[in-house]
Amino acid sequence: MPEPCPRRPPRVVNVPAELVIVANRLPVDRVTGPDGEPEWRASPGGLVTAIEPVLRANNGVWIGWPGGTDSGLEPFEHDGLTLDPIALSAEEIEGFYEGFSNATLWPLYHDVVAKPEFHREWWDSYVDVNRRFAEHAAARAAKGAMVWVHDYQLQLVPQMLRELRPDVHIGFFLHIPFPPAELFQQLPWRRQILEGLLGADLVGFQLPGGAQNFVRLVRQRVGHKTHRDLVYLPDGRTVRASAFPISIDVKGFEKLARQESVTARAKEIREALGGPRRIFLGIDRLDYTKGIHARLRAFSELIAEGELDVEDAVFVQVATPSRERVEQYRVLRDDIDRLVGRINGDHGRIGTPAISYLHASYPREEMAALYRAADIMVVSPYRDGMNLVAKEYVACQYDDGGALILSEFAGAAYELRQAWLINPYDLNGMKAALREAYHADAKDLSRRMRAMRKTIKSADITAWARSFLQAMDEVRPAHGKTLLPADRD
Repeated sequence: MPEPCPRRPPRVVNVPAELVIVANRLPVDRVTGPDGEPEWRASPGGLVTAIEPVLRANNGVWIGWPGGTDSGLEPFEHDGLTLDPIALSAEEIEGFYEGFSNATLWPLYHDVVAKPEFHREWWDSYVDVNRRFAEHAAARAAKGAMVWVHDYQLQLVPQMLRELRPDVHIGFFLHIPFPPAELFQQLPWRRQILEGLLGADLVGFQLPGGAQNFVRLVRQRVGHKTHRDLVYLPDGRTVRASAFPISIDVKGFEKLARQESVTARAKEIREALGGPRRIFLGIDRLDYTKGIHARLRAFSELIAEGELDVEDAVFVQVATPSRERVEQYRVLRDDIDRLVGRINGDHGRIGTPAISYLHASYPREEMAALYRAADIMVVSPYRDGMNLVAKEYVACQYDDGGALILSEFAGAAYELRQAWLINPYDLNGMKAALREAYHADAKDLSRRMRAMRKTIKSADITAWARSFLQAMDEVRPAHGKTLLPADRD
């Protein structure tokens, strides 16, 4: 586990930064220490792994919300990175974060799997918080600096920042899907969002389809001239929209998976589950877009039909707590709890449940052990920008074993073509994939896994960051300083 930083981390002087990262969250979490006092700890995630060397090389600063409602927090240093917290009030958390970001934009951008809610007061809060982030970035950026804005919570920041600081160069990356026109046009503030994103010089998406959707909407709804991936603005600026599929720290996960402690823990997990022939695994945030209900139902039907036996097959489902103050997520948790109870009641035996369900968060070491213990990984979202769990599982299979069942509606499906690709709405098709993976021979499994591992090794998180920054360098003036750090072994 990463070491917590001091309770009172060292303050830093607000010097102008050549690179400013603007994200909804800081890359640290406030946790309670052994003595009950708050302290900071690095949060898991590949984004900071990719951006860390760039921040260090460019006197950079990361601006974000530290969680909670604490105000008056000063910029501080954590593990050599300069972090600049932005406070949110309880009302802003409710309106900007839980409301507009996660009850309006999130379902709308994920194929309306759940019905979006449109409330004017949520929009007002979204505008206010985005303006505060933009003002903060404008104050921290050096002349001609690059500001890299991240994700759906901050889509207005690029244009707001450009109005404040026309000298800076702005990149934006959307980590979730960008919807087609037929869905996006439901948003009452559709033009404002599009114009907000057009404040950037480069707008990045996970897949080419997202970039194409954006350019098409700009042409139709805003009226700007476009050509392929370019948007031509009346002020003479050109905005580029391109795909930059995000990835993971492949070497880091493989190194973790090879540790003796992780190997031993994986063995313990298998023994605790009764040593079944095959372990199926799902790891997700508890979210209605992830298709958890459908995959568990498909597995239970295979047991009911005699295709699988609980003595030989068990499904481990980890559902990380998520947005528990939002009503839709509370309802989902109750729904999954009831489904797991019913399946285990119908098909489990004393000491041998069909579903081993865990509603908790785990450190990376435990996740790696679960990946190593699992024979078959099931990733079945109804829509996902990428889904890094699929790539993490592949990275941990250093012996080329294991099977991946992957929704064709996850961004990762465009790269991991050797997985068993499924339509999560097709229950019979999902059952067929589960059955085929269960009975697959070692040669077929190895062939598929080798190909997928080759893919993710050639396009890891560092390559993703480098490709985006190279594209940003291309849109900056010739005299602009390159942001790319030296290659690392």
